[in-house]
Amino acid sequence: MIFGILSAALQVVFGAVLGQLAAGTVGLLVGAVVGLLLGAPFGWASASAGTYGADPKGIFLFVVDHTWSLLNTFAGALFLALHLVFGHQLDRIVSAGSGRVNVVEGVSPRYATTIGTVCAGSSPGIQRHEDVHVFQARLLGPFYLPLVALNYVLFTVAPVWLLWHDHTNAPINRFTRYFEIGVYPHVWNEAIAYRIQGTPPR
Repeated sequence: MIFGILSAALQVVFGAVLGQLAAGTVGLLVGAVVGLLLGAPFGWASASAGTYGADPKGIFLFVVDHTWSLLNTFAGALFLALHLVFGHQLDRIVSAGSGRVNVVEGVSPRYATTIGTVCAGSSPGIQRHEDVHVFQARLLGPFYLPLVALNYVLFTVAPVWLLWHDHTNAPINRFTRYFEIGVYPHVWNEAIAYRIQGTPPR
């Protein structure tokens, strides 16, 4: 329970600081409210699922997620809040002691999605792939999401990945495949994760 309360409190402070930097005193108040609206569900979910163990590893992961990687945790809290609004369920068994919050339902039935420490729609066959994204976020902290976004933009407008793409087994023959088969599996964070586990879409 203490981890959940601390998580919510730290996200309120984080939201308030971001708000103040953006819009002064009014921004501070708005940011604190946003931090509460996101941090409270995340704190509840991580506490009720036992995401962070009370052992040294669990404490270490909690500290990393709420300091260096707090931006990713905040983004994950937004992702989780949206899932909860749509009635999606926590996977408490998979989340327990894992250092992440798992949601049963995904954004798409074909793919799992991980933002920060929130993983939606995963399965045992792809969980290691998703855990790579959790690790990447923890390793790169506040740089992770901007670097991912920058890579998506770059590979969308300048598709250099066409130079090494497997055109024979994964042809780009319609507009949607440009993103699903082309851009998506070639961005750096996905390419690394697919090398560790999973098969890129074809």
